[in-house]
Amino acid sequence: MSETTSTRAQVEAAATAVRAATQHQPAIGLILGSGLSSLADTIESPDVIHAAGIPHWPTSTVAGHSGRLVIGRLEDQTVLALQGRVHFYEGYTMQQITLPVRVMHALGVKTLIVTNAAGGMNPSFTPGDLMLIKNHLNIPGMAGHNPLRGPNDPEVGPRFPDMTAPYDAGLRQLAHAAAAEHGFALREGVYAFVAGPSYETPAELRFLQMVGGDAVGMSTVPSVIVARHAGMRVLGISTITNMAVPDPAPGVVLTHDEVLETGRVVIPRLTQLVRGVIARL
Repeated sequence: MSETTSTRAQVEAAATAVRAATQHQPAIGLILGSGLSSLADTIESPDVIHAAGIPHWPTSTVAGHSGRLVIGRLEDQTVLALQGRVHFYEGYTMQQITLPVRVMHALGVKTLIVTNAAGGMNPSFTPGDLMLIKNHLNIPGMAGHNPLRGPNDPEVGPRFPDMTAPYDAGLRQLAHAAAAEHGFALREGVYAFVAGPSYETPAELRFLQMVGGDAVGMSTVPSVIVARHAGMRVLGISTITNMAVPDPAPGVVLTHDEVLETGRVVIPRLTQLVRGVIARL
């Protein structure tokens, strides 16, 4: 992992490799989180590209993240879906884990839909809920681990990008309309990004609740920051896979298998939601 930053040359080399492997020109990007990658199986006329064959592309080491790009048609739109992502806790830098978003931008993607598995901290949530992210808490970023740290390329985005509204309100409205069409409701809330890989202590969960977090997870926010830096519209969707409560019942232990299983259960609704949003764009 000697390449700790993402230079324009690296982004272009990766984008060139993707272009050579497909005739599609995607306008919408999808990042599919833990247990959610089967959504890409609904893409029509797909070109499947293994991330290991793309220069400078980081390789995932986590179960549920297959490390493939699927490019094709979904609801009469051309999409690029990442089956899985890499995380800061795997040992990569913030610049490395967000290179895929840079490549999406170089390929012409204008809208990014990002999904994740998250622990619900809002007591009104239940496992299996879908939460639209309306804002986030970037805990590692507040401590200095921001993907925009280092030299800025002004041709990509500004040195100091505005983060007043990182998640597009218009896209959230489309999502609510799509959910209503299929007879289910969506939550909205603040996603708290933590570095992981250890789950949060009770004291940490109390802190995150106190500062306004509704759900907590170990991904998404760096990608959103880079997407907004490049001027992309962003829709964020959290699958509430478990309840992250400060005082769990005795003997309750959270495992990654539980996260994956709840993700599998919610796939039909998530698929309807994402397809409904894309159909309305």
